[in-house]
Amino acid sequence: MLNASIFDDISAKLSAVAESGPAKDIEKNIRALLAQGFTKLDLVTREEFEIQTQVLLRTREQLTTLEARVAELEAHATAGKTTNDSITPASNAG
Repeated sequence: MLNASIFDDISAKLSAVAESGPAKDIEKNIRALLAQGFTKLDLVTREEFEIQTQVLLRTREQLTTLEARVAELEAHATAGKTTNDSITPASNAG
């Protein structure tokens, strides 16, 4: 059986080669290109996204409340209109 330290040594040597070789330079260049591309996009941070999500939730709650209030007012207006329509001028002439 091979000793586990041999695998650790090989892994360490491969990591050292990857860090000092052209792969590391390529990684740096790709990161720089991605960072440059992201700055051109209209992106928001996670924090800004969460804040806007909370604002949207509060706005939806207010909208639901206002819709219920409008429905209630419309119901009262409709009920008042049918009550007024049932009163005829002849019955008021008394």
